[in-house]
Amino acid sequence: MTSLPSQIFRFAPSPSGHLHLGHAYSALFSWTQAQKHNAQFILRIEDIDTTRCRKEYADAIYEDLSWLGLNWTKPPRIQSEHTEDYDQALIKLKEQDLLYPCFCTRKDIQNEVRQSNRAPHGPDGLIYPGTCKNLSLSQREERIAQGESYALRLNMARARTLTGELYWLDEREGNIKATPEIFGDVVLARKDIHTSYHLSVTVDDALQNISCITRGTDLFEATHIHRLLQAVLKLPVPTWHHHELIHDEEGNRLAKRHNSLAIRELRGQGKSPEDIKEMVGIKNLS
Repeated sequence: MTSLPSQIFRFAPSPSGHLHLGHAYSALFSWTQAQKHNAQFILRIEDIDTTRCRKEYADAIYEDLSWLGLNWTKPPRIQSEHTEDYDQALIKLKEQDLLYPCFCTRKDIQNEVRQSNRAPHGPDGLIYPGTCKNLSLSQREERIAQGESYALRLNMARARTLTGELYWLDEREGNIKATPEIFGDVVLARKDIHTSYHLSVTVDDALQNISCITRGTDLFEATHIHRLLQAVLKLPVPTWHHHELIHDEEGNRLAKRHNSLAIRELRGQGKSPEDIKEMVGIKNLS
């Protein structure tokens, strides 16, 4: 029996809409890198947000990728089917006293920031001012018992104390010093969604043995958080390759609202897979 290559690349779309040219570029980029390194290419469906993600979009993703000529060596991992993996990661973080419940609404946070006359911003917007961090254990338990909704936030200061300096390797930018503190105490789980993008992606990349994470430069800053989570969860550290983004004629980043640039729309117009590859700047894929 022939063994599979040890290196693994992945494409991990969210089925909250149809794939557009930006997705096509990202998928083709990862697939091309896998071919270049004689590596596996696998697929993951990131559907933790069940309010926005739909099965018909996931099915359309499979169809569009196959039409583009891409194939994957393992069945796709569906995030919503693996919530226990994220629960286990949260348990490990709780055991290190790295999580605390936050009862603040978005409006509460905005009001707190306004009253403090400080408005520090990170890559995800306003940095949480830490309102709930210093609640006593009894205060937390009482509010939870009363049925208040809450999110679980990462105690960034404690996490940084545990990890010390961290670095990660980007194949374009070189060795990068991790500065996850620019995000503040990020949310890692909510009442309605028992995980977060940051947590689930980090856990999945480890469980799927991803050796090089390829994704757009829009997620470059998120890697600081992911590197920290890898350290506190004692997960393997891959390399990263953040590729350029695809923009429309006006220079705007493509998004799912650009229906005219959806792959299925372009297919309906008679475009071929080779046309799509030329449109996104990737040609002559074998």
